[in-house]
Amino acid sequence: MSSSKLKTDVQEGTVRHEDTTAGPSTDPVLNQRLKAPRKGNPLPWQLVSALLAVVLIAVLWAGRSYQQPTAGVTAGISKSVSIGFRLAPANLDIRNQSGAALDQALIGNVYEGLVSRDQTNRVMPSLANSWEISEDATTYTFHLNPNLTFSNGDKLDAEDVAWSINQLMEHHYHDADQLQNFQSVKAIDKDHVQLQLTAPYANILWVLTGRAGLVFDRKAQYDPKTQAVGSGPYTVESFTPNSSLVLKANTRYWGRQHRAKTETLHLRYFADDNAAVNALKSQDIQVLAPITANLAAPFTKDTEHYSVHSGAGSDKYVLAFNNKGSKTSDMRVRQAIRYAINHQDLIDSRGGVDQPMGGPIPSVDPGYRDITNLYPHNPERAKRLMAQVGYTPDKPLTLRLTYPNTYGTELGDQLRSQLKPIGINLQLQVVEFSTWMQDVYTNHNYDLSLVDHSESHDFSQWTNPNYYYGYDSKVVRDLYAKAMAARKAEDTDHYLAQAAQQVSQDAPADWLFNYRITTVTLTGLRGFPLNLNQTLLNAWKISYSPDKPKTSGPAARALYDRPKWRSSDHATFLQYTIAG
Repeated sequence: MSSSKLKTDVQEGTVRHEDTTAGPSTDPVLNQRLKAPRKGNPLPWQLVSALLAVVLIAVLWAGRSYQQPTAGVTAGISKSVSIGFRLAPANLDIRNQSGAALDQALIGNVYEGLVSRDQTNRVMPSLANSWEISEDATTYTFHLNPNLTFSNGDKLDAEDVAWSINQLMEHHYHDADQLQNFQSVKAIDKDHVQLQLTAPYANILWVLTGRAGLVFDRKAQYDPKTQAVGSGPYTVESFTPNSSLVLKANTRYWGRQHRAKTETLHLRYFADDNAAVNALKSQDIQVLAPITANLAAPFTKDTEHYSVHSGAGSDKYVLAFNNKGSKTSDMRVRQAIRYAINHQDLIDSRGGVDQPMGGPIPSVDPGYRDITNLYPHNPERAKRLMAQVGYTPDKPLTLRLTYPNTYGTELGDQLRSQLKPIGINLQLQVVEFSTWMQDVYTNHNYDLSLVDHSESHDFSQWTNPNYYYGYDSKVVRDLYAKAMAARKAEDTDHYLAQAAQQVSQDAPADWLFNYRITTVTLTGLRGFPLNLNQTLLNAWKISYSPDKPKTSGPAARALYDRPKWRSSDHATFLQYTIAG
């Protein structure tokens, strides 16, 4: 399966905003006409006022008769957008609280770093508009944009940058361990920052796009669990733990390119999938991400009102083998399992949008190659390998599959069915996540395990013999070290690809699929990122333009296109919308 470049955003539209502040009407078109009257004798002001009053009454009556799904629409653009997500932040303290929901909501929207990343996972400028790397790849000099400010009006300069990173390392805030080979950081002057490493580290810029690189106001006083003071295009207006987060456009935002297109974003969190789907159907929300491909099926059919998209992500559903276990230390058993699994059947059962992997690196990360041909579905070869170890369908090997109950039972049942014909009796042990953390992750007490590893750039776990996989390969460790020490991106990519191939050949795990994110949007929603939107949400480009009512009945369409819209027409329109 070849890798292809994915379209990362819902198609963006261009909408002209007319200045209505100087006009007497709520109708921008009417105001525009009034600003440029025809030549000749002007109408008496009394007549103009009377005409405006009539028009205003008509506009208000039309608004009463027909309401768009979202309130606050000005000049065709809604002032607010509501987005449905699944994982909710418990608090907003991004330096201490774990969870991808915080990264998703705050990074790039409320807080910014020296650098950022786009929806293809590439490093891009942010607070720094450029940087230089020394010949030995250990000194990074960042040039800040001019006139940087925080949302409270405080100036942002190089001292804030150096202070933020030094605080990260001194207090061991979240993701401090990712800033590998760190030696020092300092402000050269108010516009330049110098970061010093003890040795080259190829991932350093990408790491700085996340929590490790965020810049905080060293002078501000606020409660980070419920409030935020950042430099991004949005501010936090309100927060209800595990329920909702309201972001408001930052009126003091320093940048032009990433200025918010929507005034207010309502991030709503749904623990129940059915509640989320119902909110989308009733148009209480304009976006839902993620949604399973199966639940998205009805929206796929209703193309007049909804658009369904799938985007790339870094989630890897890893079926781990205990490489130090008494039953799975034999490589032939691990290889047999990989040959026995029909990955496409697993993907099809989930709606068919996920992507086969074949190895530990997803398509959005450096080093990705299509290596699914290493272990193609081949049950007969799997049987032969199991026979070499002394097991057959009549004399099966019993293995335990331990995994968190958040993944349900379907995947486990499918794997049990696929492994039974080759001589493996798979016993399912579905447990609480805390139990999985204790038994599998900490104590390594398992045969097989299933969990979603969602992190990007996380290949280093395959170089750690003490990680719960129990996998140990000097070849892989050496290749990874070369990749991280490389000064050119293409060299890093080359060594990582070699390391990934070696890991896959050794079969310390099977990668069931690379989870692709399914997103459903209302018609008229633009700019919502599709790739990586569970950990990265560049929300500044999101906008919603409610379209004309969509119908399948020609009479209803004719009604909408009439110059006048009467309240009696509205009932007829609804009749054709539902039944037409």
